[in-house]
Amino acid sequence: MENYGYLVSVAIIMLSTKVLGDLTKKVSMPQVVGALLAGVLVGPTCFGLITETEFISYTAEIGVILLMFSAGLETDIDEIKKNSVACMVIASIGVIVPLIGGTACYYFFFEAGETSFEGILKAVFVGVVLTATSVSITVEALREMGKLEGKVGNAILGAAVIDDIIGIIVLTVVSSMKDSDVSIAWVLIKIVLYMIVMALIALVLHRYKKYIDASFRKQRITTYVVAACLLIAFASEYFFGVADITGAYLLGLFLSKHAIKGEVEDKIRRPSYLFFSPIFFASVGLKVELEGLTGSMLIFSLLLLIVAILTKIVGCGLGAKLCGFTRRESVQVGVGMISRGEVALIVAQKGYTMGLMSAALFPPIVLVVIATTIITPIVLKKIM
Repeated sequence: MENYGYLVSVAIIMLSTKVLGDLTKKVSMPQVVGALLAGVLVGPTCFGLITETEFISYTAEIGVILLMFSAGLETDIDEIKKNSVACMVIASIGVIVPLIGGTACYYFFFEAGETSFEGILKAVFVGVVLTATSVSITVEALREMGKLEGKVGNAILGAAVIDDIIGIIVLTVVSSMKDSDVSIAWVLIKIVLYMIVMALIALVLHRYKKYIDASFRKQRITTYVVAACLLIAFASEYFFGVADITGAYLLGLFLSKHAIKGEVEDKIRRPSYLFFSPIFFASVGLKVELEGLTGSMLIFSLLLLIVAILTKIVGCGLGAKLCGFTRRESVQVGVGMISRGEVALIVAQKGYTMGLMSAALFPPIVLVVIATTIITPIVLKKIM
């Protein structure tokens, strides 16, 4: 008989995220925090009711793709164009400062005085992990507060997309120093090709806007759009090495001025809110496993967490300030970029397979990912 245990796991996730989401809302915290905590409580760290399975992992990935596609639909593309230079500056400084901070944190804690190339490269890779930004949690928090379409929300989303591209380049450069088979030139070529392909898609959608909008009352239009979203997400990751959520977000952005926007957004929101998003948020909490977290590693985890938070606030906040944002808006942008999410875990896994990161470093990285993910929406709500 087939194993139908996944049905129980989904039921537990849906109930726990709903109950804890409602509880956190009652104490003036974003509901997404409750969903994240639900994953921690029902996962291996606390009650051990469920573990992350392949089904949960795949479903969570669809959840975050739909979440970022919806964020693209809600983004004010005119605001993005107006702040394009600001987004570039925010993303660039927001990568450089965490890279330096993470490198220094690891080096002075584990490799102080080490002059070997291998030791320094390991320290640099920890810095690379901290450059990652995952704004899927921020998106949900901003949407709850009705701030997703504002100046700060658009700056965060625009900078996050550019951050992803810069992060890939930095990761490739560092990886090439360890593995000569990694070609920096080829990665840069793929990124340029990706930009060209996405620009062509935007051009086609704009050129045939009237034809596409004429179909906005047809029920099947949402099916076509979601299928296109999944295909673009796949192509982004598989062919160009760019995060799937970046492709999903960009497609949503391209369609944000179309008449079909409301129809598509309304039909996607329901299954996403009911099923996919709870599984995605809970899956982040399920990754928390603190086995092997020794006393010294716990201290390092706390130091790395402080560095992870401060470097994004300082780096992205400084970038925003240089581009004319007020002090308050700059801090809001910095806080919105704190969350590392699944992006940091993927980078850490790549470093492990290449021998640039030991298995002992995974608990601290996971702790930083979970903590920044939970902290971001709480602090963001307080300062907005």
